[in-house]
Amino acid sequence: MHLAQLNIARLKYPIDDPHVADFVVNLYRINAIADRSEGFIWRLQDETGNATAVGGFDDPAVVVNMSVWRDAESLEYFVWNTVHKQIYRRRAEWFSLMGEQHLVMWWVEPDHIPGVAEARARLDHLRANGDSDFAFGWAHLPHVKLWQQARCA
Repeated sequence: MHLAQLNIARLKYPIDDPHVADFVVNLYRINAIADRSEGFIWRLQDETGNATAVGGFDDPAVVVNMSVWRDAESLEYFVWNTVHKQIYRRRAEWFSLMGEQHLVMWWVEPDHIPGVAEARARLDHLRANGDSDFAFGWAHLPHVKLWQQARCA
């Protein structure tokens, strides 16, 4: 099985506002690193090469990031051991604090590419029911060592 993930965030400003320009510029760099990462399989993108214009949520300020990885370790390494971590630490500059779960992961068959509606259903399930084999966060995975170290750093 492969690991699918959806991460959403609510922008504080419109995507073309100068306040988020540094995020937008770095988005292309981070996506390129993901594309070359060990274990990376697929990511949601539109004709611009990212997914900031992909909807699927009622709030137009919500941006979507969705990808599929060979395994949890590959995703975990990318998130916490590449330049992605530096950008992640700056998220408060560009995004509003979300009052509910904004990351969900789930297992998919190796030939399956999830859609936004499927991902949203998983996120809704996680929000309503908590971690399960159907939809989960980092803590549900048995190897959260790197994640815990990164959060404390």
